[in-house]
Amino acid sequence: MTILHYILIALEVVLVFNLIIGVHELGHFLAARWRGLKVERFAIWFGKPIWKKKIGGVEYVLGSIPFGGYVALPQMATMEAIEGKTDEHAEQLPPVSSLDKIIVAFAGPLFSFSLAVLFAVAVWQVGKPANNSDNSTVIGWVDPTGPAWQAGLRAGDTILEVDGHAVRHFSPVSSMTDSVTWRIVTSTGTNIPIKYSRNGKETTVLVVPIHQATKWYERKSLRRIMITAADRALIGECASNSPSALAGLKEGDEVVSLNGEKIYSFGAVISAESAMSNTVVKPLTLGIVRGTNRFDCDLLAVKPKQPTNAPPMLGISWLIDTNVVLEHPSPADQIRLSAGQIFNTFGALFAKNSDVGVQQLGGAVMIIRVYSNLFDDDDGWRRVLWFSVILNINLALLNLLPLPMLDGGHILLSLIEVIRRRPSSAAILNYVQNGFAILLISFMVYIAFFDIGDWVRSSRADREVPVVFAAPK
Repeated sequence: MTILHYILIALEVVLVFNLIIGVHELGHFLAARWRGLKVERFAIWFGKPIWKKKIGGVEYVLGSIPFGGYVALPQMATMEAIEGKTDEHAEQLPPVSSLDKIIVAFAGPLFSFSLAVLFAVAVWQVGKPANNSDNSTVIGWVDPTGPAWQAGLRAGDTILEVDGHAVRHFSPVSSMTDSVTWRIVTSTGTNIPIKYSRNGKETTVLVVPIHQATKWYERKSLRRIMITAADRALIGECASNSPSALAGLKEGDEVVSLNGEKIYSFGAVISAESAMSNTVVKPLTLGIVRGTNRFDCDLLAVKPKQPTNAPPMLGISWLIDTNVVLEHPSPADQIRLSAGQIFNTFGALFAKNSDVGVQQLGGAVMIIRVYSNLFDDDDGWRRVLWFSVILNINLALLNLLPLPMLDGGHILLSLIEVIRRRPSSAAILNYVQNGFAILLISFMVYIAFFDIGDWVRSSRADREVPVVFAAPK
């Protein structure tokens, strides 16, 4: 059943991914047919064909490298490095006007944008899952050894501004510019000014961000100040024979205090357990809310039998995303937020002294991984619709960049032809297109290297060793 589950997820990912690529290329294909251009090949993905068939003079191809697709149009600037040599050269075909080339080039992004609108309308109707904790800037946990703690920030503080920018969310993908995480990551100064509120009093502190150490095959770490968002500390499961199970704690119990101090996240309990790995184990008093009852529970953490290198533990597994609600953003808001993401990302890429570089970008492998994770979620189909809005808007805007091989490059070349009043040299265009194609493929491979590494390391981390406690004597 597990194998069948993963096969179905793989099929769903392939179908959605091919739909998005196919619709973009369909725009070019239909526009080329409409404007009377010769269409030699319609390909989804690059590389050696897995499947191909010629219908009505057009060769339809499914490639072996999942990086995109193309429509081979010999009357436009060709890309022999990707498309292969064409059967007919532009000189053997009727000339094509610059306007026709612009229409054909623009049709791909237009179809991607149209598909994004359709997905956005669907999201508007069925809703998208969102965690209400992201609509707050209250700190849930502060690492006692981290820079935020040293600057004076504590759990329960409400962050008002980061680096001079007002914030309203903690770290949602949909609201980059006004989220705490985004403003920390994209800050450029040695110190990050953070304005917060505690007990009605507003204070500003300077926090020196840190970078997690990474190996050469890992993406470079971005700025961190070692804090997490506030969220309810709800118990999901207590391991058999663990201190929490023996004390009678149950699924759904909420931990509201630790040793008499209010907590704002289960991170406080995990931190207290970790702190006892190299010191004397002391009892922990958890304040528990169960239904309408509130009581204290004294627990003494113990080392489990498995894994052998684990610190003393209480044996509690925590419920994640416990405050999920359905939001119904309008299509216009979804398009605006999706477009804003890519503009903000480019702004961070080119900002002076920014830690955000091309290494942090994701490619086709990352997209496939995201879709796989979303489909595996209980409410994944709604999340897939929302992510598809973002992806199609990004695909449309990126393809409009005025670079060779991209649709924006074709449009720029056509405009240059209008100004010069004569077509560009086919030989020169072929060298430019092929050269940029090689650069783009190399960049994709570079990004895929990090995407694959992240996926492998994440999969290994997800294969947690079961925590086993010895039976009580």
